[in-house]
Amino acid sequence: MSLTSTDDALIWAYAKANGFVIVSKDYDFYQRSLLYGHPPKFIYLRIGNNPTSKVIQILIDSFDVMTQFAASATESILVLS
Repeated sequence: MSLTSTDDALIWAYAKANGFVIVSKDYDFYQRSLLYGHPPKFIYLRIGNNPTSKVIQILIDSFDVMTQFAASATESILVLS
């Protein structure tokens, strides 16, 4: 299922309603997270233009940090670079 053309507000509402964490390179989600806080939590991939293999490696390397972030009651944004 591709969400590339889905409105950000719909993705935000769906993630909030279902307890999901949004992971994206999209700056608009970062701004939305600053404005509205959580839920949903947001992981911002501030990594520029990188191949999919690099994105996957960053996510694998950051698994423990992301797990701790998701479990935190107070944190709403995690920036990975």
